[in-house]
Amino acid sequence: MPLEARFPLPSPPMSKATDPPAGVPQPTGFRFLDLVERIGNRLPDPVTLFMVGALSVLVGSAIAAHLGWSMTYLARTADGSLAEQTVVARSLLAGEDFRWVWTNLVTNFTGFPPLGVVLVCMLGIGVAERTGLLAAALKLLVTVTPVAALTPMMIFAGILSNVASDAGYIVLPPLAALIFAKVGRAPLVGLAAVFAGVAAGFSANLVPSSLDPLLQGLTQSAAGIIDQGHRVNILCNYYFMIVSTFVLTLTGWAVTRWIVEPRFSAAEIALQKASLAEGGADLSDDRVSPAEKRGLLAALATLLVAGAGYFALVLMPSSPLSGTFIKNNLEVPVWPDTVVPAMFILFFLPGITYGIAARTIRTDRDVAGMMGRTMSTMGMYVVLAFFAAQFVAWFDRSNLGRLTALTGADLLQSMDLPPLGLVAAIILLVGFLNLFLGSASAKWALIAPVLVPMFMRLGISPELSQAAYRVGDSATNPIAPLNPYLVVVLVYVQRCVPKAGLGTLISLMLPYSLVFLIVWTILLVGYVGLGFALGPETTAWVEVPR
Repeated sequence: MPLEARFPLPSPPMSKATDPPAGVPQPTGFRFLDLVERIGNRLPDPVTLFMVGALSVLVGSAIAAHLGWSMTYLARTADGSLAEQTVVARSLLAGEDFRWVWTNLVTNFTGFPPLGVVLVCMLGIGVAERTGLLAAALKLLVTVTPVAALTPMMIFAGILSNVASDAGYIVLPPLAALIFAKVGRAPLVGLAAVFAGVAAGFSANLVPSSLDPLLQGLTQSAAGIIDQGHRVNILCNYYFMIVSTFVLTLTGWAVTRWIVEPRFSAAEIALQKASLAEGGADLSDDRVSPAEKRGLLAALATLLVAGAGYFALVLMPSSPLSGTFIKNNLEVPVWPDTVVPAMFILFFLPGITYGIAARTIRTDRDVAGMMGRTMSTMGMYVVLAFFAAQFVAWFDRSNLGRLTALTGADLLQSMDLPPLGLVAAIILLVGFLNLFLGSASAKWALIAPVLVPMFMRLGISPELSQAAYRVGDSATNPIAPLNPYLVVVLVYVQRCVPKAGLGTLISLMLPYSLVFLIVWTILLVGYVGLGFALGPETTAWVEVPR
């Protein structure tokens, strides 16, 4: 029996794809999102946008440098002493910086963080997909999972994937789109739900991630400016992040159910499924065949053995993959940097054993051909990545992002707000700055020496300032132009809707960002207002220094 028959879906509300009956207006929110999509899609191609953005940074940096834009702040130096540091706008059209633009054009591209991550992961995923492993696994998944549970499961999985750093951006969106297509729901809805979990819920989790020690080290250094004896626990936000995981899952489910999914009509769902099918996706709803069962058992055995071997290497104290190392002058765990190679292995090896058992792989040439065909589909992403890499690198080199962040911190300091009002103001400020500065640790490295001491003088603990920062930094990730994985997700969107542009993606994710920002802010303010601990040995307030 087809899945749509076993799990009947309610008829979707009126959407933009069909003309509403006379006298029945569309909901205002849908009309606004449709307007965002139309305006966004009328913009030039994303490649052109990044090209124009990069050129605008060149011109803007020259103007800012000519005007002498600079900011001074107090920071801790490498030897532990305090000193004033000045950030000055750098013109990329003059002198050494102009030479840097030319001599780093290639290294900006090859060093673009998502480029290698995406291509390496896709080599393994391509084998798993083209042997039929992913299709068979998805068939099995949708036969045992009620349709009603798919949305929260996708959001929850997206949030939990952040323990593996940025791998969730690459692996989960296309899988979620396929799962939703197989049960007769809009593929873009599944993609949006899981992307919301991965990006907007980036800081929430049930287990600590590599971000915790990165931020803690910066917070500890900034707290020492006021109080050398204050110690920031690495898990200082852990309890709050656990609570956030469940609240954001429910929030994302509500946004999907009442805002995102009703925008798609049955006709649009059919078009998206057809587009995926034309791209080679297996959307059949047949039961798992004997050959597929045989392949799945072989793949599962391989996955368990390979996974056990990887975790043993990470957990054994004597292993080269365990322990810590120095990265960006901070001591961080080794294992997060091993996730991408692990993802390649954990897709590649099960894909091969599935193909052999299911008879979809005959020779080694089949495997090489599968990887080659996968890379051939990534051409547009590589083009996008080239121009996006120049835009991000030039923006960072010009110091325009840093100056914007410090200007915002000064503005916040000038506000006469109560403590909890300041916490909410931090979140909104960071959410805005996230549109201009992509790296979570880089932003906190810049503004922590300003915000943490400033709020300690007002009785707000460094741990609470860090929690507020994490909320603001996460919520706007799905719509941040400088999120380097936005172009990756856009490529996945275009597999469902070939003519989609940034307007489609932004209109899809804007409800999640806005609602997450509001709900998460209220949650943090209410959480500390009721006196709950943010983490072990952590308080939200400190004694005001005299």
